[in-house]
Amino acid sequence: MPLEVVRTASAAPQSSPAREPGTAPTPLGAFARALKCRECGKEVAKAPVHVCEFCFGPLEVAYDYDGIGKVLTRAVIEARPQSMWRYAELLPLDGAATVGAQVGMTPLVRAHNLEKKLGLRELWIKNDAVSYPTLSFKDRVVSVAVSKAREFGMNVIACASTGNLANAVAAHAAQAHLTAYILIPHDLEQTKIMGTQIYGANVIGINGTYDDVNRLCSEVAGKYGWGFVNVNLRPFYAEGSKAYGYEIAEQLGWRLPDHVVAPMAGGSLITKIAKAFGELEKLGLVAGAGTRYHGAQAAGCAPIADAVRAGREVIKPVKVPSTIAKSLAIGNPADGYYAIKTITGSGGFAGAPDDAEIIAAMKLLAETEGIFTETAGGVTLGATLKLLDEGRISRDESIVVSITGNGLKTTEPLVGKLGTLPVIGARLADFDAFHTQKRSS
Repeated sequence: MPLEVVRTASAAPQSSPAREPGTAPTPLGAFARALKCRECGKEVAKAPVHVCEFCFGPLEVAYDYDGIGKVLTRAVIEARPQSMWRYAELLPLDGAATVGAQVGMTPLVRAHNLEKKLGLRELWIKNDAVSYPTLSFKDRVVSVAVSKAREFGMNVIACASTGNLANAVAAHAAQAHLTAYILIPHDLEQTKIMGTQIYGANVIGINGTYDDVNRLCSEVAGKYGWGFVNVNLRPFYAEGSKAYGYEIAEQLGWRLPDHVVAPMAGGSLITKIAKAFGELEKLGLVAGAGTRYHGAQAAGCAPIADAVRAGREVIKPVKVPSTIAKSLAIGNPADGYYAIKTITGSGGFAGAPDDAEIIAAMKLLAETEGIFTETAGGVTLGATLKLLDEGRISRDESIVVSITGNGLKTTEPLVGKLGTLPVIGARLADFDAFHTQKRSS
């Protein structure tokens, strides 16, 4: 049975080669063998490209699973350091990670208080709000992308971002001693802007939506040849999200949950959790459980969730997002089609809470479990509540709710929503009067 808060260390066997503290395990051979088009299936050599030149479909990393199966076992994984790199053979590097070696293995927390309040049998919170170093799951994808960029010999790293990715790229670029260019919508939360500038990155606000920023980044990447983590490095970058899924399975005692609820911006995370579970099953590390994947978006920008709920496979882009959950406000999500296929193919569904419901969910998680999530986490829990009420998720099955960022990054939406701070004098009599009034109210 899994532990209530799962993050235990395993001692390496005596036969393991010596390794400097904090370094990642070296992959036992490069098992990422090619890039493969998700549409036509054409394979090309690994390179900083993200679109198939034959059909213009998106590329993703293809692996030698037969080779991986010969060397990767539960025991091998459990003997490695407590980071995402314990699954190195399933990640797309040709050597050891050169940045972000400590990223991953965030807590999987059994949410007993929230279980009781909601009448659930088994609820878990996968808490990347405490991810090292920038308090969001983007540390995972960026550590992969920047390490891969160094393998390609790139010395400038860049991204389009709604906030968390900007923080992670700037921090990892600083660790790797690389130049960073970060392009963001100009009206992001100030905490996220400052949380990017502090690392010395070149941060540029763009007068437009995220989709405007992303289009500009594609043009800049084409002209300058820089390593844009979510453009030309996207096939490698996206693979980092799989570690989130590997950890859930391992922390549950090598089993898969009945339900996973994940936030959706570009739509990649939910597809990669599903890919991770599928890989573990293919390798015989877990038994299949028929996990259902549920997507969460804010009502003010829900192109994927709206399509799922309407039974459509086609995304209708949102031109002007309007939500406090700015980190999810991508109107034309790159992986939207594949997110829909993942959700509907598993028998899952989607929810889209409004801003008031997002804040209520943030407060609920904080008050019951002591976890302060950013607005994206409020979206995910808010969507979970809706799906429970609609009967889309059974209260008698195991549920994992994905928390992907820290609330300290998005405090602005809570201003004026948590009540007025009481102020009293510095005398015991003042406190006694306050306490008496509080007890009688």
